[in-house]
Amino acid sequence: MQVILLERVAKLGQMGEVVKVKEGYARNFLLPQGKALRASDANIKAFENRKVQLEARNAESKSDAQKVADKLSGETFVVIRSASDAGALYGSVTTRDAAEAATEAGFTVDRKQVVLGNPIKELGLHDVTIVLHPEVEAIITLNVARSTEEAELQAQGKSIQDLAAEADAEAEFEIAELFDDIGGASTDDDDGDADRG
Repeated sequence: MQVILLERVAKLGQMGEVVKVKEGYARNFLLPQGKALRASDANIKAFENRKVQLEARNAESKSDAQKVADKLSGETFVVIRSASDAGALYGSVTTRDAAEAATEAGFTVDRKQVVLGNPIKELGLHDVTIVLHPEVEAIITLNVARSTEEAELQAQGKSIQDLAAEADAEAEFEIAELFDDIGGASTDDDDGDADRG
């Protein structure tokens, strides 16, 4: 099916282009969303008459999206999740979680605008793309942690593996000290037995 695009569509084309797409894609997405019209002679003429209005509206929405992107880019949002000691999440962080975290911080972000390259399945800092307009994107950071304290440590640059290694090292040091104390006490007992003998 051939359609004429009413706005830029990623991986498809620019506004005003006549492109060939699968019927299901046109019927289920492009046409209902108002992103395209069937490419008939009447629709092409109607588009030419409305082209200036569509371009003006597109430029206005693009500038609005750019203002939001300037504020949103570089922001970090904390998402608290339960995870194993190794840092693997029980479940994953979804587009909805990212949108809710941004919305709670005062930004208007819909989950459909969030693009995750890969599912987030472990603790740490993850970059996420927010598509605010077909031509405007913002990159945010999700700080996925088990607690707000852990999120603060991650924000300072410490990974869960670093924190676990520090905790293990402290535990080993305490155990070594404990054995030294016990070892010293048994040596004292041995000395006392030798004095009696």
